[in-house]
Amino acid sequence: MHRYPLRNFTPRAILPRISPTHRAFHAVQDFESKYADKLRLRAQDQGVSISKLKEDAKEQQEEEKRRIREANDQAIRARKEAIETKSSVPQPGAASIPRKDGSPIKPLDSILNLSRIVSVNASQISALWTAYHASRSEGTGRGYLCATIPLESYEKMAAVATKYRSFILPVPRPNPDVSLKNPATTETPHEFFFMEWAFHESPSIPSAAEPDPFVPSTHTSQAAHGSVNPPNSTILFTPLQEFKMRNSFATPYLILTHYTDLARTHGIVLLRGEITPGSGNDGRYLLSQEDAQILSMNVQKFYLWSDKGPESILSTFHEKPSEFDWQEMLKYSTQL
Repeated sequence: MHRYPLRNFTPRAILPRISPTHRAFHAVQDFESKYADKLRLRAQDQGVSISKLKEDAKEQQEEEKRRIREANDQAIRARKEAIETKSSVPQPGAASIPRKDGSPIKPLDSILNLSRIVSVNASQISALWTAYHASRSEGTGRGYLCATIPLESYEKMAAVATKYRSFILPVPRPNPDVSLKNPATTETPHEFFFMEWAFHESPSIPSAAEPDPFVPSTHTSQAAHGSVNPPNSTILFTPLQEFKMRNSFATPYLILTHYTDLARTHGIVLLRGEITPGSGNDGRYLLSQEDAQILSMNVQKFYLWSDKGPESILSTFHEKPSEFDWQEMLKYSTQL
C-alpha cells in the first residue's frame, strides 16, 4: 500500500504528571524565550510593539476558530439537507450539484497565493503547505493536519468514496488506570467515529499572475485543451454515539478537505485537516492531534488499498450490514 505522509505538529514526548496550569505557564515561557528575537524583529518590521503583535495573533486565532465553527454549522446544515432530500453524491469529473447553503470549503486561494505559487514545482508547494500549517496556533500547529497527496492516489480514493460514501473508523481508548484493566484480556477499548465523504465543485485551473514570456507554460495549454480539475471533497468525522443521538445535527470533530486546484498543473492534491475547537477559550479541541492522525491514516487504509480486504469490509458494511463484522474491521485498522 502506498501512503502519503501526514504532518502532525504536536510533539509526542512523554510528559511528567504536572498540572495543566503549570505546564501551560512553562510552555508560554519556553515559546517566548525561543522566539523572542523573531518576535522583536517582526514587531520592528511592522512598526508595532511586541504586545500588539501578540494581540493581533490572538485575534487571528480566534477568528480562525470562529470560521471553523461556521464551517461546522454549514456542514451540519448540508448533512441535514442531504438526508431530507436524499441527494446523491456527484461522481468525480461530473457536474457538481448546486448547494443552496453554499460550499463549506474555504477556498484555497484564500490560504495560498495561487497565482504566484503556480510557477514553482510540486515539492516546493508541499514544503510551503507544511510550513504554513506549522505556523498556525501561535507557531504550534495545534488543531491542524496537512499532507500532499499524489493525484493518482486521490483519484483512487475518490473512486472508492463515490461508491462507499460513509463508514465507521475506530480510535483506541486505552484505560489510563492500569489497576482497572481486566487481567483476563489484553484488548484495548475503542471509540468509533462515523465518517462521511462529500464532493463539491471543481476548482478552476490557476494561472500565473505574470507569466514569463521566455518560458513555455504548460498550465495554459492544459487549460486550453479543456482539462478540468477533479471536484474538491471533504470528510466529516463524528463520534458514532453522538451521530446516533443527533444525526444530521451532530457536530463533526474533524474535517478533512481535499483541495484539487493544483491537480492538473502539478499532479498533487493538498489535504488540510481542521480539528473543531472546544466551546471555551482555553485552547482545547474536541479531538487530540494523535486521534486526528489515526482517523486520517485509517482513511488511507480503507480507501487507498492494493488488496481486496478493505473492499470486502466496505461492501459488507453497505450492502450486507447484518453480516458486518466490526472485529474484522478493527483487526484490519490496527495493522501497520
